[in-house]
Amino acid sequence: MERGGKRAAAQSEVPDLVGMLVPAARQAGHRAGVVVTSADIDGPPLGALTWPGTWIVTAQQPAPGTRLSRWDRVVIEFEEVSDTGP
Repeated sequence: MERGGKRAAAQSEVPDLVGMLVPAARQAGHRAGVVVTSADIDGPPLGALTWPGTWIVTAQQPAPGTRLSRWDRVVIEFEEVSDTGP
């Protein structure tokens, strides 16, 4: 793919991750060509922040449908879901 004599960067569309469990959101991001991370890029990796337990995505930036360069970051917010019933 070339535009104006320069190779165009591969683009990925950000998937809707809100409501997904964090492991599923990471997989969906990978399939879409983006990297799903926490807000603190210098902090512990997402896998360490969400283990053990069950964690759900509550917000994301940028919004679903946004076009990014392939393997750019999508930052998620997440919270632990109680494993106990009502």
